[in-house]
Amino acid sequence: MRALRITLIVAIVLGGLFVAADRAAVYIAENQAAEKIRSSQGLSGTPSVSIKGFPFLTQVAGSELEEVDIKLDGGITANAGDRSIKVSGFDAQLHDVRIDSSFTSAIAGRATGTAHISYEDLTKATADPGVSVAYGGKDGSGRSQVKVTGTVPVMGQPVTRSVVSTVTVMNGSTIRVRADEVPAQGIPGLEQAVRAKTDFDRQLTGLPKGLKLDKVVTTPTGVDVTLTGTDVNLAG
Repeated sequence: MRALRITLIVAIVLGGLFVAADRAAVYIAENQAAEKIRSSQGLSGTPSVSIKGFPFLTQVAGSELEEVDIKLDGGITANAGDRSIKVSGFDAQLHDVRIDSSFTSAIAGRATGTAHISYEDLTKATADPGVSVAYGGKDGSGRSQVKVTGTVPVMGQPVTRSVVSTVTVMNGSTIRVRADEVPAQGIPGLEQAVRAKTDFDRQLTGLPKGLKLDKVVTTPTGVDVTLTGTDVNLAG
């Protein structure tokens, strides 16, 4: 009995040491991964990285992590054509992440995430500085909408029109805004002039390679973009 008791105590102590070592290794790896993502993606802030699953050391030995969660409250700046657009509240959940021993390479087999773009930042990315974008709610079928306001010259006088526009994702990389209807009031050429101001496409680049835009939903504070991807490269 005494020998059994000693064996159990040794097993508990060794188990505790293993858990402590495992958690310490996770902490170091998370910090290294966060810094690598920050530098490789050109981020102004350092993301929060959380490596899931236990034990971590056996995952490292197999060169694959079950799940890695990334969050960046400060957001990232993506390119939108000839303009840049701030993407705030970025977060992603990465699964089956293949790594090397130095964490210089990290590729997720699949990934999902969200990115938030405020109306202020979406306004800055429009085609015209005189155009503003605001919350437009949803239509009867649940499509996400925004209210786009622009001013156009009509017979030498400025005319301001606000239109309700539907927001969609095109080709996995582009946010498209199109007015559902333009109240032209019989004025020739007014609809075309208003649409030239209020309709626009913005292709987003600069996100981690392999991530694509899936859908967009409007909220009172901005648009939430759902992201999906396979073979997402986080460190290159």
